[in-house]
Amino acid sequence: MSISSEPIVVAGAGIGGLTAALQLARQGMSVTVLEKRTALVEAGAGIQLSPNASRVLVSLGFGAAIGRRAVAPEQLSIRRLGDGRRLATMPLGAAIRTRHGAPYWVILRADLHGVLLDAARAEPGIRLLVGKHVTGMAERDDHAEVQFETGNGTPQTLRTPLLIGADGVRSKLRSVIGDGDAPRFRNFEAWRCVIPRDSVPERLRAHDVVAWLGRNAHVVHYPVAGGGAWNLVVIVRSQSAAEGWGLPMEHGKLGAFLASIPAPALGDLRALLLGGENWRLWSLHDALPAVRWSTPHATLLGDAAHPVLPFLAQGGAMAIEDAAVLGEALAVHAGNTRAALAAYEEARYPRVRRVMEESRSNGRSFHFSGAIAVVRDLLLRHFGAEGLNRRYDWLYGWQPD
Repeated sequence: MSISSEPIVVAGAGIGGLTAALQLARQGMSVTVLEKRTALVEAGAGIQLSPNASRVLVSLGFGAAIGRRAVAPEQLSIRRLGDGRRLATMPLGAAIRTRHGAPYWVILRADLHGVLLDAARAEPGIRLLVGKHVTGMAERDDHAEVQFETGNGTPQTLRTPLLIGADGVRSKLRSVIGDGDAPRFRNFEAWRCVIPRDSVPERLRAHDVVAWLGRNAHVVHYPVAGGGAWNLVVIVRSQSAAEGWGLPMEHGKLGAFLASIPAPALGDLRALLLGGENWRLWSLHDALPAVRWSTPHATLLGDAAHPVLPFLAQGGAMAIEDAAVLGEALAVHAGNTRAALAAYEEARYPRVRRVMEESRSNGRSFHFSGAIAVVRDLLLRHFGAEGLNRRYDWLYGWQPD
């Protein structure tokens, strides 16, 4: 790839965009990151970094910094929301590190983003420009022209040998670079908040990822901030999408949900959720991966290319994987951007398509009721720990090739 003096441009300074910028800078490339926000605070509460994602971050040298802020949970525990009965467990912690050669971490998104942002600011090959809203791009014979606006609305352009659109599920670049459909609301909404450890009932303070499966809803919680806080997520069915992202949630929504949780059987879970304040709401969208998400001098990454539902906890992980594969493709096909982007798409499409489909499948099975929920519960008990491990080997065992 011929870089000359012009930097690669990354649109978006989220987790995927910063990982891509750092990957390329470590390979000796010059990168400019354009971010529309002026305050780079990452929303979304917690994030799970399974081994397929953590090994990329460790390879970039962030293992120690992330490890100080993250928790390596001991196990995944799956329970029934109706009565609290444990259905299955899967070992994490040392067991999954041994199995896959990388840790399973849970961490605040803001903490992970902070590690990446600090590294990007310290990296000589990266220039970070905030308050720059990318609005489009134009292909030229040997470069792309990135169109963006400054904070006061002044239009500007920037010439680049490669534009990487990492501007998220609401990407402005998807329709310009790719040929996929816009993400669609999938009739789920997520409520998220973080509470201090002291607000967590004693019996729920184990360093586990716990998922409670129920009719048309499920709950997930796990420790973050080195065990000093807990991330809470409630996902429920919804008929309409909210206008906005990470919106303050109406208190009545949580009250209605809590009324549906049996007490006293689930008194600790009710107490846990009641300990949450400042709940935020996200309407959940996904889309089939575009058949094409590159032009000769531009490509998409992460949610901009292939937004997924959170039922495999892989949205952030897919963006991190994308960054690693794109970096390797550009190195292998140095001097031939078109071939590099073709190799990147070819490597990523089947995997992100499978993740999207498996996430949708989990979204259905998590919320089963009646006889089909009984069958699901029997299957979970039948799988056992080793069966669950084998089921996800294809996901967690991935590494850049």
